[in-house]
Amino acid sequence: MTALLARRTLLAGAAALVAAPAILPSTARAQGRYARAAAYNAEHRGISMLVMRGGRIEFEDYPNGGAADRPHETASGTKSFCGIIAAAAVQDRLLSLDELAVETLPEWRDDPLKRRITVRHILSLTSGLATRRARGNLLGYEESIGMPAITEPGARFAYGGDPFQLFGAILTRKLKQREDPVAYLTRRVLAPAGIEVGSWRRGRDDMPTLGSGARFTARNWAKFGEFVRLGGRAGGRQLVDPAALAANFAGTPANPAYGLSWWLNRPMPEAQREAIPQLRHATDVRPEEPAFPADLALAAGAGKQRLYISRSAGLVVVRQATGFFEGRSGFSDAEFWRLLQV
Repeated sequence: MTALLARRTLLAGAAALVAAPAILPSTARAQGRYARAAAYNAEHRGISMLVMRGGRIEFEDYPNGGAADRPHETASGTKSFCGIIAAAAVQDRLLSLDELAVETLPEWRDDPLKRRITVRHILSLTSGLATRRARGNLLGYEESIGMPAITEPGARFAYGGDPFQLFGAILTRKLKQREDPVAYLTRRVLAPAGIEVGSWRRGRDDMPTLGSGARFTARNWAKFGEFVRLGGRAGGRQLVDPAALAANFAGTPANPAYGLSWWLNRPMPEAQREAIPQLRHATDVRPEEPAFPADLALAAGAGKQRLYISRSAGLVVVRQATGFFEGRSGFSDAEFWRLLQV
């Protein structure tokens, strides 16, 4: 029954990705809404705002010293690249989401909890491994293998960057250390899609950090969002299998509002939502807010960095800002989308 439910969820996600959206042309009225949202963005430390509809940029704004050609730290928005890396790796038969991580990490064989952790558990942040509030000071890939397991796999959602470092360790071993995960992502997706990386921070093991550290211009981050919105297509080519990509947008019982490295606009019991700090403090995306498309997905980072994607609305929206750890800016996803009203 569990396998059947998982398959139905995956197929539903794939169907959402391939459904044809209705794209409406931009109007003067829409530009007025964009301008109001841009003013709100600028008032809350924003340095970029970009709206792309149907693959066409309809609005850009770069206040507070921002610039179209200046890459900016995506912070934890970096995590969402991991789901796309995983989808490409599934298509390339490097791994499967439900394989046991111990198949690649023999160090875990004697641990009764760790030996039951799957790749899907790791990417959905439900592995049961202890997490830290690292603020960019992430464990090295091999170091992350030593994280202790403290709960049953799948039982609890625990946000953090180190599980993505662990995914990096697994993928690097799968690639037999021929290339690192970002080199693989660049070869498989970014370069063929014409997406340029500004820079990507490396950790204390000199490997690219996967929990944070990627820097992109608003235009290139939006181009990545458009690739995702189109179900793994860019330049008329299918770069990643849509069904593999769809797994990114299925939540878990531990957190319906988080897929494989992506935040989702999904209903859930209020008590469950209140128990997840990021859903209390970091975002106010909720399905009961009519401004949000039902299929909204987002890559989100400290300082309210945002890459919003809606297949049904044909939209990709980027918002970048300064002041990562300087206190809350007061930016609200809900208010921003009410002003957009796209």
